Amino acid sequence: MEVPYILDVLVSVLLLTGLFFLLTGTFGLLRLKDVYTRMHATSKSTTFGVAGVVLASLLYLRYLGLSSGLKESLIILFLFLTAPVGAHMIARAAYRAGVSLWQGGVVDDFKKWLETNQS
Repeated sequence: MEVPYILDVLVSVLLLTGLFFLLTGTFGLLRLKDVYTRMHATSKSTTFGVAGVVLASLLYLRYLGLSSGLKESLIILFLFLTAPVGAHMIARAAYRAGVSLWQGGVVDDFKKWLETNQS
């Protein structure tokens, strides 16, 4: 069974796009200044990067008849629901634990909100 040219191109584009996002997240992790900006870069890029790779596998396996696409769709849905929430909770815990912001940062809106809403 020969795979159509357009499917090869589409799968390749999705894989390269996913890998680009994952590579960008790696550079963000290495280059950004504090835990909060690193968390933002890695959670966004991981979400889009893994989604690209999983979509490529969904298309390819679906064409070959080896998958219905349900598992891949659930993986993407789970990833899009949990990655941002997990990153938010880790950043919030880091802030409450006293992990300092980068010195070049100029806005700390959460500190003001936290002071007015302490219970």
